[in-house]
Amino acid sequence: MTAAPYEPGRVRALLARRRPGFGEPIFRIVVLLAALTVLATIIGLVVTMTVESRRGIAHNGWSFLWTSTWDQVRQVFGALPFVYGTVMTSVTALALAMLVGVGVALFLVELAPAWVARPVGFMVEMLAAIPSVVFGLWGIFILAPWLQQHVELPLHQRLGWLPFFSTYPTTAVGNFAAIVVLAIMVLPTVAAVSRDVIAAVPRSQREAALALGATRWEMMRLGVLPYARSGILGAGILGLARGVGETMAVTMVIGNSPTITLSLFKQGYTMASVIANEFTEATTALYRSTLIEIGLLLLVITLLINVGARLLVWRVTGGQPSGGALQ
Repeated sequence: MTAAPYEPGRVRALLARRRPGFGEPIFRIVVLLAALTVLATIIGLVVTMTVESRRGIAHNGWSFLWTSTWDQVRQVFGALPFVYGTVMTSVTALALAMLVGVGVALFLVELAPAWVARPVGFMVEMLAAIPSVVFGLWGIFILAPWLQQHVELPLHQRLGWLPFFSTYPTTAVGNFAAIVVLAIMVLPTVAAVSRDVIAAVPRSQREAALALGATRWEMMRLGVLPYARSGILGAGILGLARGVGETMAVTMVIGNSPTITLSLFKQGYTMASVIANEFTEATTALYRSTLIEIGLLLLVITLLINVGARLLVWRVTGGQPSGGALQ
C-alpha cells in the first residue's frame, strides 16, 4: 500500500477552511489571571501590612531593628532579640538538616536496595505531613527532657569552655530544643528534594567515575554532588523558608525569653513566636501595630533570604541551568 502523494494545494485549502477556536485565547487569559493573582497577593500582603503597621513604624523608628527592650507598659519596643532568635534557630537547624538530609538522599539513591529505599523514603516524606503542634507536644514532653539529660549536660561538661555550651542546662526548653525540633521539621523537604536531584544525575557520570577507578565515595563526591549542587542548594532554600516562618512547634519549646545569647542552652524568642503569643494581648493600637510591624519585618527577612539564596545558586551554576530539579 503506497502513501498518498503530498498535495500542497489541498493542505493550504484545509488550513484556510479551519476556523480558529476559543481554546487558545481562553487558555492565555486563564494563565495570565493565575500569574496576576500571585503577584497581586504578594503586593496586597506587603501594602496591607505596611499600612497596618504605620503607627508602630512612626513610633519605634529605625531603632526598632537594633534595640532589645520589649516593654508593653512603657510602650518601648525593640525587635532585635526576636530577629536574632529567628535567624539563629533557623540557620542552625538548616545546617543540621542539610547534613542529615543530603546523607539520607545519598543513601536512598546510591546505596540502599529498592526494598529498603522505598519504605525509608516514604517514612521521611511522612514527617512533612505531621502537624507542627504535634512536633511541639512531642518536643516539650519527650525530646526536650531527653536532650537536657543526654546531650546538653554532657556537652556542657566536656565543651563548656565554648560560648555555645557555656550555660548549664537548668531547663529542658530552650534554643537547643527548638533547633532540633526545627531541623526534624525541615528534614523531609531537604531530603526529598535532594533525593530527586541526585536521582536525576545522569548514569554516565557515575559510570565514568567508576571506570576511572574511583571508589563509591569518590564517585559520589566527584561525580554526583558537583552535578547536583544547585538542586541541593535549592533544597536548602525551601528548608530555610520553612524554618524561618515556623511558629507553633518553636513557640512551645524555645522558652519565649527575649534575650540575646550565644549559648544554645538558654531560652530564646522568635518573631513568629512573639506574634503568636502576644497578639491576643495587644489591647492598644500601638501594641497591635508593633506586632504587625514584626510580621512585616519577618516577611522582608524571608524575601531577602530567598533573594540571597537565589543569587548564591546563580553564582554556583555560573548563571546557567544545571542538572538539578530546582532551577
